[in-house]
This record gives sequence, structure tokens and C-alpha cells, in this order.
Amino acid sequence: MAKELPTTAKTVIIGGGIVGCSTAYHLAKLGWTDTVLLERKKLTSGTTFHAAGLVGQLRSNANITQLLGYSVDLYNRLEEETGLGTGWKMNGGLRLACNEARWEEVKRQTTTAQSFGLEMQLLSPSEARDLWPLMTVEDVIGAAFLPTDGQANPSDITQALAKGARMAGAWIFEDTAVTDIRIEDGKIKGIQTESGFIECEIVICCAGQWTREFARRFGVTVPLVSLQHQYIITEPINGIPRNLPTLRDPDRLTYYKEEVGGLIMGGYESNPVSWAVEGIPADFHYSLLPSNFEHFEPMMELALGRVPALKTAGIKELVNGPESFTPDGNFILGEAPELKNFFVGAGFNAFGIASGGGAGMVLAEWVAKGEPPYDLWAADIRRFGRPHFDTDWVRTRTIEAYGKHYTMAWPHEEHKSGRPNRTSPLYERLKAAGACFGEKLGWERPNWFADLPAGETPEDIYSFSRPNWFKAVACEHRAAREAAVLIDQTSFAKFSLKGPDAEAALSWIAANDVAKPAGSLIYTQMLNDRGGIECDLTAARIAEDEYYIVTGTGFATHDFNWISRNIPKNMKAELTDITPSWSVLSLMGPNARKILEKVTKDDISNAAFPFGTFKSIEIAGGTVRALRITYVGELGWELHLPVENAAAVYDALMTGGKEFGLVNAGYRAIETCRLEKGYRAWGADIGPDHTPFEAGLGWAVKLKSSRDFKGRAAIEAQKEKGVKNMLACFTVDDPDIMLFGRETIYRNGERVGWLSSGGYGHTIAKSIGYGYVRNIAGVDAEYVLTGDYELDVALSRVPCKVHLKPLVDPMMKKIKT
Repeated sequence: MAKELPTTAKTVIIGGGIVGCSTAYHLAKLGWTDTVLLERKKLTSGTTFHAAGLVGQLRSNANITQLLGYSVDLYNRLEEETGLGTGWKMNGGLRLACNEARWEEVKRQTTTAQSFGLEMQLLSPSEARDLWPLMTVEDVIGAAFLPTDGQANPSDITQALAKGARMAGAWIFEDTAVTDIRIEDGKIKGIQTESGFIECEIVICCAGQWTREFARRFGVTVPLVSLQHQYIITEPINGIPRNLPTLRDPDRLTYYKEEVGGLIMGGYESNPVSWAVEGIPADFHYSLLPSNFEHFEPMMELALGRVPALKTAGIKELVNGPESFTPDGNFILGEAPELKNFFVGAGFNAFGIASGGGAGMVLAEWVAKGEPPYDLWAADIRRFGRPHFDTDWVRTRTIEAYGKHYTMAWPHEEHKSGRPNRTSPLYERLKAAGACFGEKLGWERPNWFADLPAGETPEDIYSFSRPNWFKAVACEHRAAREAAVLIDQTSFAKFSLKGPDAEAALSWIAANDVAKPAGSLIYTQMLNDRGGIECDLTAARIAEDEYYIVTGTGFATHDFNWISRNIPKNMKAELTDITPSWSVLSLMGPNARKILEKVTKDDISNAAFPFGTFKSIEIAGGTVRALRITYVGELGWELHLPVENAAAVYDALMTGGKEFGLVNAGYRAIETCRLEKGYRAWGADIGPDHTPFEAGLGWAVKLKSSRDFKGRAAIEAQKEKGVKNMLACFTVDDPDIMLFGRETIYRNGERVGWLSSGGYGHTIAKSIGYGYVRNIAGVDAEYVLTGDYELDVALSRVPCKVHLKPLVDPMMKKIKT
């Protein structure tokens, strides 16, 4: 007898694909048996039923790789637990390389795999063919094999998860469409279905390509669009073993897996076809689109060159199934910043089966415990911002991201589509000066400047060795160290926290002491309850009841959400995003004071304007908030000013600074300078999984104060017990070795971590990397500094030196080589 729809539940999951069923399974396992999953038609009937079913694990992010690895662990045991077949086979995965650049990429991916604890093997062409005998290998240079990859039957594994969820106490209802969410005073009160109302506190939307339009009705932005994705299914082919590994042939843009004695073959073309631009048809379920043979023909031609047997194989079907894709190729998880207790799990970019097990686990823990089990910034819904409100922009960028699925993943590669979107008032001036722009959250930002009179073109040419901008950035770096540079950082996210309780609220959220007089400038982290670093930013005390907060461009949505939701309910303090109103010009270098003295009459001497303070000064007829702070390690000021004054102030500085060697500089010079000085980067070197004491930032935590703050208890406990991870700096003497991050760290021959970031220091003329040295028994400075270290760079062990102090400290006039 069918269960009646309950009238109350703690959590309602919308969507019965693999992610929704996995979330229900994991919530029930956590004891949340008052969980209800609602599917508008039948389980798997949206996208899951036509997924190809490849399960790969390796990604460029350690925690996403961990999430995918959890999927594999779950799939290994799910059939035995539930009694339902899943079609899961751990038959391994092959990846081919057919040119030297791709082979370098594969070797670096193999290093990444070992950094993250996966044992990926490099194979010769003949060894690869032994594992995959149907392919020709005349053009293959080498291959990588990951034995723990595999494949699954998408519908079967979803049904097994659904059974497991029911066994653990969750309720699942098919043919029950959700028509509305009742929201009162910004709080979810329940959901309306075609069969009745369910009172609930939490909604988890796992509705696949339906998620964007559904969430938009409630003010939530989920930037995904539907694209057509095709693959063929062949008749049985003689000689195909049932344990044939999955195969990815990125230089031919194609993938393969065994299917009932035949093959599935699909790919990622550079010109995908959009679908449902005007909306998904109302009754679209268990539905495919008409096969587009003409569009698929180039993929087929590429595949025939690799698998000649396809020339004579019978074709059962050309499957054309629309799937949801995102602008950056990563899926979307987490609590929507616009609506409390509305969670999203969507946009899986055709690897939902690989992600499903882990994504469901993460969402369940996020809901049940208030935070994910580990840092998932790469998939966090708060990584998006203003450009992602526009569906046309999202579609344009997503088409580009889809087309890059199998192209080379170059270091520092920028997207080209949907640009320019958001620009500084100085955009045209900087463009005329030779700026090569990058893009962050829609903002055009100068990365480096070409020497136009010398015929240099402001265009990136990507490489795993020294890129074409190496010399240009070296010149900007040298100017920052020896003269001065001016950097347009208008894209900084800027907030105003104002109200009678502004100090009390910020004192609770910030780890450093912000209870300082007006004119103070405070660098601080904001911590979660585990002591992990959720935000890394600067706060200027404007007045007794106001702070001006500055954080990184890409963290605008995340940091605004973190601050606003952690303001205690009984406090009167309002956070406002004022980013569009303010431009920022960073004047950095030993000549910065001399230049500033040329353009302002205000006293900017060290005595009148010390480090870590700010004051309002006059430049070019306008008022400027000058913040004496630096991210390059040199004397300098961030000059914050109304956008309408940006051009006049820029012109005045460039004119006044000419005699002092002032030049334009970009973000790549900032990066090379900050690596030398040892400044940390959130999202790379620090994040929710790292504490200030692990990152060498304990000096910025107000433990000497009696004032309580979020995360204090965890930090105090860690200070007492010591740390098991410590961020260290590594340098390589060979100037031709390029570090990009994820290289494996070896101490005395044992793997102890990987680089979180990497680059080149032009002052010391060496590559620099940062990474955590890990030891379960504990880590201290002596442990770190007494080891003999090597870095694995593309599977070559390279000797390196370890450092815990800045390599270049201009304030101390020291350079450490």
C-alpha cells in the first residue's frame, strides 16, 4: 500500500535523480528519517537515465577528487548493502596523450593524482593497447591509467540509492510535482505539491536542468543551462572484454566505455548545441531529443581514427540527451546566499554519476551539521556573482566551458567569451597602454602590460614552460621592487558595515581585534567553528558606527554572505555591497611616497601616516581613501575613490610619477611579489580547512583579548595541542622548473603534502611554491626545517629548499636565496 504524503517533514528534497536519491540516502543514514524526496515523474526520468555512466576521480582540486573518491567507495559496497544491482565495475580508466604538450599535462596530472593519494600509472603506447586492444596507437605518445576508476549503470545505481534511503527511513514519492515554496519573512515554511502541502524547514533542490528556473522563482540564482550531449551505443563487437577500461582520448575529444559487449562513444565538441532556451517543455521526462547525425559526424570521424572497429560496428542508437552545464565546468552545491535553508545540488556537467555518491554525502552533512565536511569552494554556489544573473551571459560562457572539456588545461588560462562584461573606468586607458586583461567574476582586470612600441602583442600564449608574458611581468616586478607601480584593482569587493552595533558584530565575526579607533586598518581572518579560515580581508574603521571592508574580487558573494549571516540577530548592524561605487588604484614601490607627495598636499610621512592606518586625502580635486597596506611587500597605498574620479586621479599619478619610474602593472606581477613576501592567498594557501596557526597567521588572532569570537574555542584548543599541518615555502634552484601548484612534497623521501600555489620570484630568480607539510604526530618549525625536501614536478623529483620566513622582505631590506 502506498504511503500517504506526510503533512510535515524536516527536509524536502526536490528531484529523484542520482544526486537527490544520494542526498536522501545520506540524510537518512545521519538519522534524519523525517526526510521526504519528491520526484515530479519517475526516479531517474530527468537526466540520470540517459547518462553515459563513466566514473572518473581525478580533478585539479584535492577535495573534489576526495568527493569523487567517496563515490567510488560507496559504489563498491552499495549492491551488497541494498541487494540491488548497480552495474558498477571498477575496471579502471585510461587517458591518452598524442602530442608533447598533452604528455606534459598527463605527467602533471599523474603527479596531482599521487599528491591526492591516487595511484595513477604511466603507460607506453603498447601497454595502453594491451589494456584496450581495439584502439590504434600510432599517434599515441603515452597514457595514464587509474585502476580505481570505473563505470556504472546510472538508473540501477540510483534505484539502489533510493532503496538504501528507504531502508534507512527516508520517504520517497514519485509522480509528485512541487508547485511552490511558501516563504514568510525570509524563512521557508513549507512546500506545495500537486498532492498537498508539506510543512518543512529545509528544501534541497536537486532538480537537474530544471533547477535554474525553479530556484529563480524564489530569488535564487543557479547559473546553469541545458546543452545537447550525444553518444552512440553500438551492437556487440567481437573481441571486447567485459572488463575493458573506460577510455578518454582528449586530443580527439572523445570518450569510450564498454556496454553489453559493445561500446558507448561520445565526446565534447567545440560547438555544442543549446537546448530549451525558451524553457523546458512541461511534460519532458524519460525523453530524448532527435539524433543530430550531422552535428555528431566530426566526433565520429575522430573516433574512427582511434577505433577502426567502429567502421563496421552496428549502431543501436545515437543518444541525444540534454544535460545541465555550468559556466566554469564545476557542479553547484550548497546553501543559496539569497534564501536561508534552500540548498542546491545541480549542474553536474555530464559527470553526475561520478559525483552523485559524494555530492549527496556532502549535501547531507552540509544540511545536518551546518557546514560541509571539507572545503568545497570549487563547487560552492557562492563562487558566482552578478554576471551570473544573466542567463544569456551564462549560456555564452557555458558553451565555451563545454568546448574546453577535453582541450589542454593550461596554467593561467583565461576564458574569452562574454567579455568585456564589467569594466573599470580606466579600461580604455589601460587597453591603450598595452594591458592584457584577465577576467574575474565578470570584471576585466589587467594581468600584464605589453610593450606596444616594441611590437609586443597583449595576448597570452600558454605553456607549461615560461610563458610569453614572463619578461613583461619581470619588468613590472622589478619596478615594484625598485621604483613604483600603479595597479587598477577596482574589481575588489567592497562592503560597508554600519550601525550602532557594527563594532560588536564585527568583533564576533573577525578573529583579529577590530575594536580600534577610527582611522585604523585591520587585516583579519573570519573563522568557522572548527577554526578554519572562511574569509581573509581588510577592515577600515571609518567611524564609531562604520567599517569599510575590502576583500578579493572572486569572494564577493561568499564573504558578503558569511558576514551577513553571522551578524548576531540581536545586533543592529547592516552590511551593504558598495563595490560598483568605488575604484581602487594601488600605488606600490619604494618611490610610492615620493609620487604621492607630488599629487597631494596632505601629510603622508611615516609619522603622520603609519602602516596599518587609513586617512582621507585630496588628489586631483577629489577625496581619496588612502589605505596604507600592501600585498606585494613594498611601501604602498591602496587608493579608494569614487568611480567618477578614477580617471583624473590615475592621470595625476602617472604624470607625477614619471620622474620616479612609475609604470602600470597587473595581477601577475602582484602574484610574483606576494609569493616572495609570503602573503597567503585564500582559495589556494588558506581556506575553511586551514587554521591561522597552520597557515602562520596566528599573530592575527586576538587570543590575548578576553573578547569571544567565532572559532575561538577551536583555535585555543589547537594552540594548546599543536598543529599537524604547517604551511611552508619551497624554492627550486633550477630556474627552468616551473611550479603551478599540486606538485607533490617529499620530506626525507616520504610524501607529506602538495603545493597549494606556485609561481616565479623574479627578485630571487627562482620558482616558488607554498604547501602544507603534514604529519599525523604533529608539526612544528623544527620538524619542517630539519627535513630534506624534494618536489615531484611532472614525475621528476627536483631538490628544493624549505623556508618559513619571507624570501624577500623589503621592509627589512633582506633577500633570502
